[in-house]
Amino acid sequence: MPVSDLTAALADVRALLLAPDDLVRAVAAGRRRGVEPPAAERVEVRPVALRAGPHLQLVSRTGPVVSTVNAPLGERAAAAVDDLLAQPFGNFHVETSSQVLQLRVTKRGEAQVHRSATSRRAVQAGPQAHDRTKQRLVDPDDPLFRVLGAGGDKRRQVDAFVRQLAPLAPRALDAAAGRELRAVDLGCGNAYLTFAAHRWLAGRAGEDGAALRTVGVDVRPDVVERSERLAGEAGLAGLSFAVGSIVDADPFDGAAPDVVLALHACDTATDDALARAVRWGSPVVLAAPCCHRDVQRQIAGARAGDGLGGGRGGAGEPLVRHPILRERFADVLTDALRALVLQVLGYRVEVVEFVDSRHTPRNALLRAVRTGGPRPEHLAELDALRAQWGVEPVLARRLAPQLDAVRALA
Repeated sequence: MPVSDLTAALADVRALLLAPDDLVRAVAAGRRRGVEPPAAERVEVRPVALRAGPHLQLVSRTGPVVSTVNAPLGERAAAAVDDLLAQPFGNFHVETSSQVLQLRVTKRGEAQVHRSATSRRAVQAGPQAHDRTKQRLVDPDDPLFRVLGAGGDKRRQVDAFVRQLAPLAPRALDAAAGRELRAVDLGCGNAYLTFAAHRWLAGRAGEDGAALRTVGVDVRPDVVERSERLAGEAGLAGLSFAVGSIVDADPFDGAAPDVVLALHACDTATDDALARAVRWGSPVVLAAPCCHRDVQRQIAGARAGDGLGGGRGGAGEPLVRHPILRERFADVLTDALRALVLQVLGYRVEVVEFVDSRHTPRNALLRAVRTGGPRPEHLAELDALRAQWGVEPVLARRLAPQLDAVRALA
């Protein structure tokens, strides 16, 4: 992809953001090399129609903290956009009624800009567009969906997932500079999202002149055979499938993958996948957990002892007294513990909703990006949460040597 002057490229982005009748949405994410990180991890911009009139809305996210600024069109909106563009974000994604612009800041501080036509036939933009049909990053008419036999719900899940992957893709491409980009889906199952991730990543890797190789791993030979056949029918070069377990997966013959996916792997299979990604040192990890039975069982056992912040009748007891509440709380607790383990071991983690719960009740997604060295400051939070609820998360057991090494540094 050709490079251009960053100042001029950001001026183009500014013009698009300040054309509210044409703007659909924009996202600023990632960080530039060698500078302090932006004030927020991610900022989404879109025009909105409020009772006070048309505004530009900027939603900033840092971990679980979300803040919203609604700037009236005019000087205040322009000032908000200028403040945003002054932040050292590494990637900008701008969708308008006619085009999609993607800007990535290179290691040298230059801009790589890609423009493509908006794929939808009709797009509503501007502040009045609250009820518009969302632009799809993977075209709903893509022949891939016909090959997979995917209906409307699956297509929406695919698009929602790709939207979560998109801001992290530049980090993976940077890690793969000068070689092929490697992605693996551990416990891929029917592989709808494996196919979609490969389709979308292939386009991004191609822009950078890099090849892409994606491997889906599953223990069921019939599932792998079916996915191999469908990959051939869809004409997806570089996509393959292998029979194997998550624990023993080695899809690239000793080389570490740049992107690790684990989507709806049941119970502790998600922990196996996260542990595998950490041991590989993979820079980008996306995991959509499924059931959380292990922690549920531990909580049930702790209720008979002295756990739960004081045992039966303690402060935590009302949260887990009823089975349905215990099940839901175990989901939250498990993913909170997983996030803390990953943070201790050097990942920036977001736990987000990746698709509306109408389409699947298992709609949480852990997005993790490797940022460098370990973060011992999170050990106290991890230890306190484990002690309070009398549980030992599987991911902490899988990565005990790594956690012990960080503990020795603290």
